[in-house]
Amino acid sequence: MTTQNVDLHQTWESLASDPEAILVDVRTQAEWSFVGTPDLTALGKKVRLVEWNSYPGGNPNPHFVDQATDDVKPTQPLYLLCRSGARSMAAAQTLEAAGYSSTFNVAPGFEGDLDDEGHRHGGWKDTLPWRQQ
Repeated sequence: MTTQNVDLHQTWESLASDPEAILVDVRTQAEWSFVGTPDLTALGKKVRLVEWNSYPGGNPNPHFVDQATDDVKPTQPLYLLCRSGARSMAAAQTLEAAGYSSTFNVAPGFEGDLDDEGHRHGGWKDTLPWRQQ
């Protein structure tokens, strides 16, 4: 299987209907703290917060695969989320290469795409439950 982009509603429905589905937010600690995180309380789940790159510096997290997949079966659905979909696609492809067969990139991410005025819209934060840390 090749990692697929999935929209926000597909992601929410899958997380709601499949007890094994997991959401992994691959943004940085700074993003989680200052921008917020998805809130899966209504689904009885918690989002996994695992940095893909560290902040500051942007260095790759050498423990990403182990941290993202702790206690995860290779066939469990893993939904990866970042700000706009680029880092999460790379993270999902890395998990797929590590043997996880059901990886999905949540597009357009937590904040969404930039508009003509440089503001982000259309992401998780505009559509689904989230909370400020």
